[in-house]
Amino acid sequence: MPDPAKPFHIRLLADPGLPTRRVNSIQEDFAQDARRLLDGEVTVSSATRMLRIRPDATLDIDAVREMEEDHAEADAVIMLTEIPRHTKGHPLISEIFPENKVAIVSCPTLGAWATKSRIRKVFTGSLLRLLPSGTGPDPKKFDQRWSRWRATERGEGLGLFAHTLTGGPRTVLGMVLGNDPLRTVPKLSGALAAGAATGAFGIFYSSIWQMADALSPLRLVLVGLAAVTTMIIWLIIRDGLWDRPKNRSLATVVTLYNGSTAITLLACILMFYLFLVGVIFVAGLVIIDAEYLAMTLGSDVTVLNYLNIAWFSAGMGVFAGAIGSSFDSGVDLRRLTHGQRERQREYTESA
Repeated sequence: MPDPAKPFHIRLLADPGLPTRRVNSIQEDFAQDARRLLDGEVTVSSATRMLRIRPDATLDIDAVREMEEDHAEADAVIMLTEIPRHTKGHPLISEIFPENKVAIVSCPTLGAWATKSRIRKVFTGSLLRLLPSGTGPDPKKFDQRWSRWRATERGEGLGLFAHTLTGGPRTVLGMVLGNDPLRTVPKLSGALAAGAATGAFGIFYSSIWQMADALSPLRLVLVGLAAVTTMIIWLIIRDGLWDRPKNRSLATVVTLYNGSTAITLLACILMFYLFLVGVIFVAGLVIIDAEYLAMTLGSDVTVLNYLNIAWFSAGMGVFAGAIGSSFDSGVDLRRLTHGQRERQREYTESA
């Protein structure tokens, strides 16, 4: 039972990046929740810390014991990590270690649209299960319909597992969000410069106007798809973004890594493409005289003609951007993948 003579202290730890931002966003509300549940004085503090893993991508149990030792003043430690945890294909949302007073929550398994309320409920359910039986309300009140608690393979604690069918896609989308595609696009500065320069040709060359006008909407879409696909493949090959399992036991997690990498790159390149379309479209409206364009095309001109030119020119720009990306930092791009970041955890451990 918590000692009523002193505040019950909860220590929140989080990996750098998205997990830290999420913990900071819920810390005050979670503290209020804990005070109501424990009916006493509760203090909550937070810190950023990277959770270590073994070379086989499993949780290092010694890291759990270190958390307990490093935060001995805390009555409970809850860690939010970006590691996509799973057991035999079942996404593992939270795992608690009552003897160590530690709970580890996997941020990606909460999904891309994990609300503050959902995170607080998972934290609350984990916290109550760390306490001695009979302390606080029934933790089942905070269970989610899409997940359930059961004993872990280790037999040392409990795990909150996501549904097998929905948990996988939710985890991949959560990993994509953790990769921060919006923050990755600016790192493609070389690709953006090459793409913008090449796309600008579409504004000044009448032959490109005529070609864009002659292509059917389907062909224009195919041009865009081909450009995006080419750049994704080029980035994966050039920067070694595709992970290969070291053994069969890692096949599932590597599939998650590669799926999230492909979707993250798709999101990045689509944003890159649409940015070029917007810039070229506006520039075309300003630079290309409508009467001259109509005379060149031999037909009446509408806004759709300018959009076709922008779309086709942006496609050429994306092809050129693949070459321009060679001037971007490969280290920055590799950092967008979970596999590379988790290898850094292994290197940190062995350093």
